[in-house]
Amino acid sequence: MLIDAHCHLDFTAFDDDRDAVIENAKAVGVEHFVVPATTRSHWPNVLALGSRTDVSLCVGLHPYFIDTHSDHDLVALETLLAKHEAEAGKRFVAVGECGIDGRFTESLEEQWKYFNAQLRLAKQFDLPVVVHCVKANDQVSKRLRQLALPRGGLIHAFSGSYDQAAKFLDLGFTLGLGGAVTYERAQRLREVVARLPDNGFVLETDSPDMPLSGYQGQRNEPCRVAKVGNVVAALRHQPFERIAALSSANAIRLFDLPLRCESVN
Repeated sequence: MLIDAHCHLDFTAFDDDRDAVIENAKAVGVEHFVVPATTRSHWPNVLALGSRTDVSLCVGLHPYFIDTHSDHDLVALETLLAKHEAEAGKRFVAVGECGIDGRFTESLEEQWKYFNAQLRLAKQFDLPVVVHCVKANDQVSKRLRQLALPRGGLIHAFSGSYDQAAKFLDLGFTLGLGGAVTYERAQRLREVVARLPDNGFVLETDSPDMPLSGYQGQRNEPCRVAKVGNVVAALRHQPFERIAALSSANAIRLFDLPLRCESVN
């Protein structure tokens, strides 16, 4: 079994063939999809996927879209989390996607405001967080250490050093491995992947974004999480089947998914 631990199936890029995309993924063994939200305006699209038993949902406010967020959205987020906590079988599996994108220095103060608020909500509702962290690994790990979130979370699309990876792992976080690992030029990341503990990573695609090597310029899809898994297996000198089992077990643990997988002992 494979799980795409981070994909945006709610995006309009999939409006014309969403069911076919999901079936194509299932044809290569992808049995479950974790879909994080990005903006309040997209929450209805994410929630619409909630009727599927093969999809788990996260809700949050993404730093890339900082100009679209408002304080009212934070209030609405808390209300939505409380509502779903009270409804049996409809609980979100994480808060996110939230975080810090250091490429956009002019909005960093606002980014931190929304990130801190969502971290507090994750703690309040005893949920993990899905963290977008670009050019901010040290600052984000410092903040996470200060808050000591009980459920940890996912550092989506990790691309830092091994020392930075170790800091996140020590805090109980899991690293998301996606299309970036498929590029031979990503030597530092590949060296990190080879050294990670078995319980330290999950596989993801970030579909429709973050295309794999050889698929530049194309829409990314969850079916390609299998290709990510093959590259990770080669880098770690482990069989693909073990990488798939490890990643699935880690995703199930991280998000408390209603799934079972084969033993990976």
